[in-house]
Amino acid sequence: MNVASKTIDILYVEDNPDDVELTMRAMRKHNFVNFVHVVGDGEEALDFLYARGKYEQRSKLQRPKLVLLDLKLPKISGLEVLRQIKADPERKSIPIVVLTSSREDVDIEECYKLGVNSYIVKPVEFERFVQAVCDLGLYWLLLNEPPVAN
Repeated sequence: MNVASKTIDILYVEDNPDDVELTMRAMRKHNFVNFVHVVGDGEEALDFLYARGKYEQRSKLQRPKLVLLDLKLPKISGLEVLRQIKADPERKSIPIVVLTSSREDVDIEECYKLGVNSYIVKPVEFERFVQAVCDLGLYWLLLNEPPVAN
């Protein structure tokens, strides 16, 4: 099944292959991996969400239930991705969780000003990271009640 017709619950925006593998292992451990789409930079994330470029066959109405977003991305920064999504009336209700290694107060403050739903600093220890990913999946995919997309 190609990405144009597949339901995507999580859009994971991360440029570090080691972090992607670690996160996907954690998701597999808790059966959250089936509907995850990974992109490696901010430009591709926006292309995916706006159904343009190589994602032009996707429906613009088909939105992920959650965006996991790193901040330090090539092409377009995570902050700019966050800014564009939260400024868009049609997409601002998509929950965005920043999952990053940055503990910088300025990054945390700016993300919340822009409307991030949660800011999580990646734990270094694998078991703590697995638990954090599990908690994210349980909350955002199973417990959270999102608004109906227009």
